[in-house]
Amino acid sequence: MSLVSRSSMLAGAISLAAGLLVAGCGSGDVELNGKIFDAMGVSSANQKKSGDPKIAARTGLVVPPNTGSLPEPGSGRSVEADADLAFIDDPDRKKVVDQAELARRQAAYCKEHYELPKARGDATVDGVTGPAGPCRKSVLNAVQVNFGNSKDE
Repeated sequence: MSLVSRSSMLAGAISLAAGLLVAGCGSGDVELNGKIFDAMGVSSANQKKSGDPKIAARTGLVVPPNTGSLPEPGSGRSVEADADLAFIDDPDRKKVVDQAELARRQAAYCKEHYELPKARGDATVDGVTGPAGPCRKSVLNAVQVNFGNSKDE
């Protein structure tokens, strides 16, 4: 029995000594140094810098000496005028206008260079291509007209 009790006492003493040794290492005692730790923000150099940011005090509001030259409140531009300016520079509206202009130019080009010569009996105009594509009617043209051109979307 003395063998079992001695081995259990020895194991208990070793585990107690290991526990005391590990307990001596706190999180503040271990320093992570190196550029990789600096980049991650866990090094001791970065942790010391992470205090409150120092911001200069703001200056107060300055009122002009003559308040008579200020405009009356609400006398500025109206909301409708601002909406009109936003409407003018709307890129989506420009795209719609550009598509309509492109369709108009395509119709004019095809009428002049495809339909009129084709009506005169010229068979060489089948390959005529306008600003928006070929002038000759086909299934692909009908699909493109009905479902829109997917290049811009």
